[in-house]
Amino acid sequence: MPELPEVETLCRQLQKKIAGKKIVSSEIFDPKLVHVKDIRGNTVAAVQRNGKTVEMILDDGNSVFIHLRMTGRLLWQEKAGDRPKHSRWRISFDEGNIYLVDPRRFATIKILPTKMSSTGSDILQGFDEQSFVEKHGWRKTKVKNLIMDQKALSGIGNIYACEILHCAGIQPERPAASLTNKDWEKVFAKTKDILKKAIDKRGTSISDWRDLDGRKGENQFELKAYGREGKKCAKCGATIIRIKQGGRSTFYCPICQK
Repeated sequence: MPELPEVETLCRQLQKKIAGKKIVSSEIFDPKLVHVKDIRGNTVAAVQRNGKTVEMILDDGNSVFIHLRMTGRLLWQEKAGDRPKHSRWRISFDEGNIYLVDPRRFATIKILPTKMSSTGSDILQGFDEQSFVEKHGWRKTKVKNLIMDQKALSGIGNIYACEILHCAGIQPERPAASLTNKDWEKVFAKTKDILKKAIDKRGTSISDWRDLDGRKGENQFELKAYGREGKKCAKCGATIIRIKQGGRSTFYCPICQK
């Protein structure tokens, strides 16, 4: 599932491509999206990220919220041609088309009134670290589950949670309440560092992720924990192990993550 860096990559690419452009047509190819109204005639005022969601702000006071879920991606096609396989929706501009390509059909599209204010849970957008610790630091929830809780800290999924905790030296099964203020400072610092670097690499392509131009990201070559079961830890040389947490695989070093 695309996480914060992948969605941020898309939003930055879309902002350059379609901000200020008029939508000349829109078309639905999947009956599951029949509720999505025709937005032709609107101009895209801006594109921004809202957690893991792409938000296209329209000039009529509404926004198009696209959550890509498991296998969804947006693809830019400049020239008219064959419709990409697994396309579910298209919006067209004079300069080209954007397709929602989604083999498993889990992606969602909602058109809702624009809300420009930040929720405060996005660590790259107006995040209050002290408020987070006061609100969540006492909880018995395992720290990995907490930083993946979209209501607590939006945008982080399984890949980046593993990477963040590995770099911060925090064991993923520790209760949040066991972390000291210094531990939280490490988690926040590593979160910002890892997410920003992943954005610079246009995201992590392990399976389905592609950017707006159909290119793989490059951050998969930077991973230190996720998917590295049985390989040496880059920090201490011990063997990375895998456990199950909440139905997901968690990768960590049993020596340097305490």
